[in-house]
This record gives sequence, C-alpha cells and structure tokens, in this order.
Amino acid sequence: MKPLLVLFAVFLISLFTLRFLTQKFDLLLSARIGMCAMLIFTAIGHFAFTKGMAMMIPSQIPLKTEIIYFTGILEILLGIGLLIPSLRIYSAWGLIVFFIILLPANIYATIHHIDYQKGTFDGNGITYLWFRIPLQILFIVWPYYCSIKVWH
Repeated sequence: MKPLLVLFAVFLISLFTLRFLTQKFDLLLSARIGMCAMLIFTAIGHFAFTKGMAMMIPSQIPLKTEIIYFTGILEILLGIGLLIPSLRIYSAWGLIVFFIILLPANIYATIHHIDYQKGTFDGNGITYLWFRIPLQILFIVWPYYCSIKVWH
C-alpha cells in the first residue's frame, strides 16, 4: 500500500509542479517521476528489511541476501533510467520483466504469511493477494504506458 501511495503522491506533486514551472501538464513525465520515486522508496526496503525480504525467496534458491541487494540496486537504476530519454524504453522493459519475475516471490510470501518488515511469519496471508496481484499489474502497465507505448 505504501508504494502505491508514493507512486500517486509523487505523480500528482510532479504533475502540478511541472504545470507551475512549464505552464503545461506533462502526464508522461510525471508518471515516470512517480514510478522512479516509488522504486527508490521500495529499494530502500531492500536494505532496511533485507532479512525479511530474503524470507520471500524459496529456500532452494541460494544467495538470498545478495539477490535482495542486487534487486534493490536494480530498482534504483531502472527508476533513474525512466528519466533518461535514451534509456527510457530499455528501463521500462526491464521493469516490466522485473515486476513479472517478482510476482511469484510476492505470492510465496503471502502463502507463507511472511511479514518482510518484521522478518516473521505473521504477515497478512492469502487475502492480501486480492490487493497485491492487481497492484503488480498496475506496476507492469505503468512503465509501458508512460515510456513504451508513447513511442509506437
């Protein structure tokens, strides 16, 4: 829920700030700025809640901590890439693939009641997927429409 709030809040702030500065609304740039801010926000979680996030990865996968750090850095780089015109499309495709790959970890965490912030097994549970899956779809569609579809 917090990433969604960051995404929309920064999108709206950017939209009106750009309107004030340029005398026009720039929905696409505001959307990319919102996604970048959301990705930086979620990337911080990779470093603040490493143990809990590592619990979201099935036990048979090695190097969990390294994966969490790598994906945190990747989120930051892809988010910044959305703001660089020559990297925008590549970053958007990278995010789409990233969010698709991330969905099974979120499903795994939900099924196992993982609370990544506490690093415990008393998380929300299966009903959380009713929110998480549509949210993940939004995160997949967002970079497509604000970075890729515009160019076709």
